Amino acid sequence: MKTLTTTEELARFCEAAKAAPYVTLDTEFLRERSYWSKLCLIQMALPESQGGEAVLVDPLVEGMSLEPLYDLFRHTDTVKVFHAARQDLEIFYVEGGVFPDPLFDTQVAAMVCGFGEQVGYETLVRKVAHEKLDKTSRFTDWSRRPLSEAQKTYALADVTHLRVIYEYLAAEIEKTGRHKWVEEELGVLTEPKTYVTDPAEAWKRVKTRTNSGKFLAVVRELARFREEYAQGRNIPRARVFKDDALLELASTKPSSIEDLGRSRLLLREARRGEIAEGILAAVKAGLAVKPEDAPSLPAGRQQLQVNPALADLLRVLLKAKSESSGVAAKLIASASDLDMIAAGERDLPALHGWRAEVFGADALRLCDGEIALGAKGNYVRVVKL
Repeated sequence: MKTLTTTEELARFCEAAKAAPYVTLDTEFLRERSYWSKLCLIQMALPESQGGEAVLVDPLVEGMSLEPLYDLFRHTDTVKVFHAARQDLEIFYVEGGVFPDPLFDTQVAAMVCGFGEQVGYETLVRKVAHEKLDKTSRFTDWSRRPLSEAQKTYALADVTHLRVIYEYLAAEIEKTGRHKWVEEELGVLTEPKTYVTDPAEAWKRVKTRTNSGKFLAVVRELARFREEYAQGRNIPRARVFKDDALLELASTKPSSIEDLGRSRLLLREARRGEIAEGILAAVKAGLAVKPEDAPSLPAGRQQLQVNPALADLLRVLLKAKSESSGVAAKLIASASDLDMIAAGERDLPALHGWRAEVFGADALRLCDGEIALGAKGNYVRVVKL
């Protein structure tokens, strides 16, 4: 097992990869103690037809530059293959400001090829490569050196079996003509806003049922402070304060250190110093927001006028379309999507792109009374009216 520990070694491998039709990649990282993921290891493998070389890249070695890898990412003649690429892409975008182009994600491809929703790598290894993974090193500390032989073996398996999986799924997509479907899903993965949390928008990730403008204004300012503090010091946002503490603070609206001391959910470290000062300033700023400038929650399902009979028909249609297309129903539309369609909402992913082709177009026809559903044996069929 070869481990690349210099920029020159990495550059040589990446030059070889540029001559290949594809290269498989994966990463190992830590995120438990930081806001941004700490990249600890990169795995790469060339196709068997190109010699099949598989290597580990140690980004923790002093002086190692990943610029040769980023140059490979920009090389459009070589497909960069990942499985469940989102976290890997976030690391490379945050550290290098680049996305692999072209990109192929075997998890996305497997979903549109009928393997179910968010299919795991282990499942694909078993079903496609007919191999078994050794999972004993999955939760080890990848930042510690030296790496054990077991860790290296485990890490390389994430890219060697991926070659077989990629070639199989690429052939299936070619056969079914679903390139556009995969490209639409990958478009989200290569969108910068997918990975960048704007502190001003961080409040939208906090789950609350309260629609009071004053309450939400305080939530917004607390979430903004927490995100800025966590990003600036590269610590998990939960280390600043957790969501339940944030909601408690938005309810109690503390105005002094003494008030913070009475919090049930606030961490001890957050009751003094910079965090405490930031909390009090955020609460004060939230309370000062004018009513017309206060945020509001989007209309919830309980506020929609859902036609329950139509929603049930849409569920039957979705099940039939899922079975006929071989695509997981949840990938096409969620239960919430169906309720919103039945309530008249039209700006939904389920009604656009490849989902419209599979389900959305007929869903709208069903809503408009242009088609009906009939049963024939074990199958549901669409009947034009």
